[in-house]
Amino acid sequence: MKETPVPTPALKLVPSDAPLDAHSMKVACSNCNLRELCMPVGLSAEELGRIDEIVATRRKIKRGAPLFRNGEAFQSLFAIRTGFFKTCVTAEDGRDQVTGFQMAGEVIGLDGIVNDRHTCNAIALEDAEVCVMPFDRVAELSREVNALQHHVHRIMSREIVREHGVMLLLGTMRAEERLAAFLLNLVKRLHARGFSRSELVLRMTREEIGSYLGLKLETVSRTFSRFAQDGLIEVRLRHLRILDPEGLQRIINQQA
Repeated sequence: MKETPVPTPALKLVPSDAPLDAHSMKVACSNCNLRELCMPVGLSAEELGRIDEIVATRRKIKRGAPLFRNGEAFQSLFAIRTGFFKTCVTAEDGRDQVTGFQMAGEVIGLDGIVNDRHTCNAIALEDAEVCVMPFDRVAELSREVNALQHHVHRIMSREIVREHGVMLLLGTMRAEERLAAFLLNLVKRLHARGFSRSELVLRMTREEIGSYLGLKLETVSRTFSRFAQDGLIEVRLRHLRILDPEGLQRIINQQA
């Protein structure tokens, strides 16, 4: 099967010869092509300049490396500029439970606000780059820039809504409905970042998808195969094309 390239105008890959060790460099939010995804809209030039002073550094994270770990002191929020992350917690039996997948334009690290320590691990699923936002400075500026304060509240609210959605997903849906909802949500989020409406590369493994959806690896693989046989998707290794989004939506609607 010939793969059709997926356009990525909004996201630029890190050059293969770029140094991948975590380090800092100057960055300006006012010039970032993801600004509208992770920053409030309608800011004045002066307000953008003040935010630029806060978001003064980027960090590069190698694939498989942690951005932060459970128990680490909370100091900053992180806006993902390129790459994919997973957040996970370690169960009592030692297994990792995936709690979410985060992509460019999204902010992670909110788990540390409550107790000033992170409560999960954030691991890069591919070479990634994040913008570091020291939380004390974000909180200070939020009191002066109402749009920023409102935006931080929106991010927190979105996390609450996401957690409720996951609870519904795991509590009431069958395996087919869980995977269909996951794929449609993933491609919708990617499309908002300039990717194709129907094609994507799965940065996470089938096992990680199963951990997130509360399914065994065998069930995930079997459901992928069933979707392919039914003409809903076309899959080759981690390259996936959604052929019938309406068909996937009908599977979810069966719950209702």
